[in-house]
Amino acid sequence: MKKIVTWNINGYRSIVGQNASRKWDTVEKDNKLFRFISRESPDVLMLQETKAHLDQILPELQSPEGYNSFFSNCTVRKGYSGAAIVTKKEPDEVIFNFGIDEFDSEGRLAAVRFDNDLYVGVYFPNGGKGDDRVDYKLRYYDALFDWIGQYKSRGMKIIVSGDYNTAHKEIDLARPKQNIKTSGFLPHEREKLDEVVDMGYTDAFRFFNKEPHHYTWWAQRGRAKENNVGWRIDYHFVSENLLGDMKNCYHLPDEPGSDHCPVVLELD
Repeated sequence: MKKIVTWNINGYRSIVGQNASRKWDTVEKDNKLFRFISRESPDVLMLQETKAHLDQILPELQSPEGYNSFFSNCTVRKGYSGAAIVTKKEPDEVIFNFGIDEFDSEGRLAAVRFDNDLYVGVYFPNGGKGDDRVDYKLRYYDALFDWIGQYKSRGMKIIVSGDYNTAHKEIDLARPKQNIKTSGFLPHEREKLDEVVDMGYTDAFRFFNKEPHHYTWWAQRGRAKENNVGWRIDYHFVSENLLGDMKNCYHLPDEPGSDHCPVVLELD
């Protein structure tokens, strides 16, 4: 069994305990990420919103024992965006860019290739800061999947995982009617996920689970997590030639360390 995990960790240095976190009167330096890896033993772990350059991370915290870690960072603003990918096996190729400066500069892509398998970890832009960022986000979707298309046309098995920053259907957020004009649930953002499906990719979680009330992100206010008022915006989309290999896909909503939870895909 092969285990592929995607997780927006909302700060690498925080989740590995390099930066202390405070809860009430307690200050913690707890390496939640390495503990998670030790327990879950993922074959490939895709991380988003790392918010750190490699030179900002202590050497002993850059990679857990038995793993290879590869970091992509934003080149225009330190501490912003960022992605990483952690693998048991040494990949044949590591990819951080797809050749368009305005998108590559934000460090949103961390992909690896193993022979005919391509694992694409991606942190899609958030459109919440205005129409310009919504436009940037939609163009990012187009550019990324155009780039991935060159691999798909060669018959490669592809998984595109990460924080898509879009809830696809009404079932994918707790309050769809209240958020119809909110970025992340705008009609033209949701249409991009329709286009991804039309390209031949399948939402792995929904392949196995059609039930409501399953989310991957909760706002850090108003007891949203406690009341399960969330959004499902973190996905594994898989190419059609991988459907027969899928065994399960599920969330780990109780995992500490981030306002997002890990999403696990199991392959035969």
